[in-house]
Amino acid sequence: MTYDSVEQFLREGQANLVKGPVALIFVEDDVEIESTLYHHLDLGFKKVIVFMPAAFPLSAELAEQCPRITMDAPRGQPMVDAINKFIEAAPSLWLYYCFNAEYLFFPFCETRGIGEMLAFHTEEQRDAMLTYVIDLYSPDLSVTPNAVSLEDAQLDRSGYYALARRDADNHDHPKERQLDFFGGLRWRFEEHIPANKRKIDRISIFRAKPDLQLRDDFTFTDEEYNTYACPWHNNLTAAVCSFRTAKALKANPGSTFDINEFTWHNSVRFDWHSRQLLDLGLMEPGQWF
Repeated sequence: MTYDSVEQFLREGQANLVKGPVALIFVEDDVEIESTLYHHLDLGFKKVIVFMPAAFPLSAELAEQCPRITMDAPRGQPMVDAINKFIEAAPSLWLYYCFNAEYLFFPFCETRGIGEMLAFHTEEQRDAMLTYVIDLYSPDLSVTPNAVSLEDAQLDRSGYYALARRDADNHDHPKERQLDFFGGLRWRFEEHIPANKRKIDRISIFRAKPDLQLRDDFTFTDEEYNTYACPWHNNLTAAVCSFRTAKALKANPGSTFDINEFTWHNSVRFDWHSRQLLDLGLMEPGQWF
């Protein structure tokens, strides 16, 4: 089913929001649309809803499985506004969001579904989950000029760090259990990335509730949602493995001619398996069994 707007979907497609978790996929370009949707369907999301321009095609099989909302520019403020409308329309529902050519991984996701993982997270009295956006990139830009290659994808095995997140109301004290995380291509090519876009942390998985709002920096108005763990012990975190930054750096005229390759001495082949991300410390299993 195709809907002309978020408003039409929320009027006529409420049956898609009866049970979660629900994935919201925002399609910025025509790269790896189908692989993104299939990946998240395979994780066990009850519904995968896709926001995309009308001009982009979608196979009949995916069109049947994934409700489609027409959105000409599914990024920036229109994306944030859409998520906030879903939050208002579906209180208590677990939601997840990402862009095309981004792939969610959580600990042991090869054998355990997203619903099982979130049931555990809920029992730990957590209503949101920190995810790290881990940059993926092609090793040979002469072969794949858009920097996207599923078969040969690489990622950085090191070069990640965190800084205390300053409280705007109290500059002398950092926010409790909140950090700003950096690394990957946004760190290595930071001269091409605006300062306010260099963080790699995102609260991608969360439970909607009344009056909750997503902000344009991918944090929430409820500060507890922005924490990486509860006060008592470490909690689960996840990774969103993403070609988005690599694509942008090669598509942007201001950076594309300055970058001949993304590979460096800390590049490793991506195995498309949660164990590799756990071993590299790029997500946290917490008490998850």
